[in-house]
Amino acid sequence: MKQEVRPVPLSGPYVDEREEEAVAEVLRSGRLSLGPTIDRFEELIAAKVGAPYAAAVSSGTAGLHLLCITAGIGPGDEVITSPYSFAASANCFIYEGATPVFADVDARTLNMDPAAVEAAITPRTKAIVAVDIYGYPCELDPIRALADRHGLALIQDSCEALGARYKGARLGSQGLPAVFAFYPNKQITTGEGGIVTTHSEEEWRLLRSLRNQGRGDDGGWLEHVRLGYNYRLDDIGAAIGIVQVEKLDEILALRNGVAQRYGELLSGLDGVELPCADDADHERSWFVYVVKLADNETRERVIAHFEREGIGYNRYLPSIHLQPYMRERYGFREGLCPVSEDASSRTLALPFFTALERGAQERVAEALAAVV
Repeated sequence: MKQEVRPVPLSGPYVDEREEEAVAEVLRSGRLSLGPTIDRFEELIAAKVGAPYAAAVSSGTAGLHLLCITAGIGPGDEVITSPYSFAASANCFIYEGATPVFADVDARTLNMDPAAVEAAITPRTKAIVAVDIYGYPCELDPIRALADRHGLALIQDSCEALGARYKGARLGSQGLPAVFAFYPNKQITTGEGGIVTTHSEEEWRLLRSLRNQGRGDDGGWLEHVRLGYNYRLDDIGAAIGIVQVEKLDEILALRNGVAQRYGELLSGLDGVELPCADDADHERSWFVYVVKLADNETRERVIAHFEREGIGYNRYLPSIHLQPYMRERYGFREGLCPVSEDASSRTLALPFFTALERGAQERVAEALAAVV
């Protein structure tokens, strides 16, 4: 009888009985929303990243949207962001009526090229959303210098980068507002959920109001001092998050170990380009493990083989400007961001998560080698 081969999933959360007990405590307390668990979670995240204030929200997308509101972005404004990212990096300001402008990426890091950002600035530019793609810190100082020189708001989309360091300091500690996300494939999870960190008490208070239907600090439940949103994180998610933050250093070390094993297994494999390595200024927090293949045809052959072998994958990442709704709404076409488009045609996410076992990684490496 042929032995059944277990599938290798693309991702999975790192949870155990400690998260179960934390959730049970919240359920027993009866405070399922707007309880003390939220405050504790926010304090832990703020301390971990080196920011004085944090506001938990329902998703990373919600956090980015709120920062676009606090930055005063609106109709007629242009906002520059990366084409090689998740769609929320652009959607967050499109919600407010702004127009997306895409600055092409660096072929090695897949983060925005500061020279491309500078070339994209016009008199209508209001802000820059800088993305730390796949947990690798963007060129923050050059982009910040551009924002300062032109009087632009700068938002850190660090949704994939909790725990990463830029020039030795954790992302979130640089004085800028930043957003981290906690979907189950992220470094830590709250189920859904995200958080905004800020160094401004005034902005923090505004964020807390905006996420809670525009309620004020001192008003009643039915008193709304501004237009707001239901962007709250509930206490159940926050309870999971507290335990996850307590595990963060362990999680980061384990994910780094998984990445290092892939590096060993795939090194020297012709036709497979591995993720860029850390350097003196950039320390990655491993979110996903994405390789570049020779071309799209090779990628599709690898995908077909992975499907036969029960191995998870994803075509990380399509270029945002070539998504169907972007083409229809703004008329974007191929050739706008050639580096991003080239990467999108041949990058592939391999199975990657905190508890991924070596044997499963060896299966992935063997399947990849069998094709390329």
